[in-house]
Amino acid sequence: MKVLALESANEQCSVCIADENQELYFQLDARAKAQTQTILPLIEQGLTDVNIQLTDFTAIAFSRGPGSFSGVRINAAVTQALAWSNDLPVIPVSTLQALAQAAYRIAGLTEVTAVLDARMKEVYIANFKCDEHGIMQAVDAEQLLSYSEAELAVKFTVIGSGSALVKPEQIQYQDICATAQDIAAIARVDAQQQHWVTAEYALPVYLRDNAWKKIPEQGKP
Repeated sequence: MKVLALESANEQCSVCIADENQELYFQLDARAKAQTQTILPLIEQGLTDVNIQLTDFTAIAFSRGPGSFSGVRINAAVTQALAWSNDLPVIPVSTLQALAQAAYRIAGLTEVTAVLDARMKEVYIANFKCDEHGIMQAVDAEQLLSYSEAELAVKFTVIGSGSALVKPEQIQYQDICATAQDIAAIARVDAQQQHWVTAEYALPVYLRDNAWKKIPEQGKP
């Protein structure tokens, strides 16, 4: 079993290849908004380093959002194209779940409230607990909320780029970011259980209606 994991939903880009036991390849390009230039070269480098072909993968996993509109769209489009052309199933992973998984990987946190800055005085938010497999699982629905609404939705330690927006006194973990490593960790378990979908369901999740109309409004204040 081998999984190709892609993460470009939050303005950075990373690629991971993992089997059922370990990570075989990981590369991160931290340049903001360079996903279109970097994602395919990172994939190609991974295939070369691991000496594997796309058809040899069990599934392709990707961060399906919510997150950066263009980053989520790039991730979904690349995943769908690769999955279709190589007849592979797809494992969509929540960006918020991946962020929670990063908090477990980096800081050992087992109960977190994942918060991402959604611009326009809103955040994406959901609460997570670690299960017996070491995977962070949602305990409630992902939501797009105002800062004041999100403050009331916090249940655990706040993590992610939206931390200071909803809990200014809790900024210890605001710099934690998800990478393809976290997508791979989640997807590895799903792949073993064959929890996947076909390529046409490699769809982005924005949480914001008519997101494409609001791109000009999504710049930092």
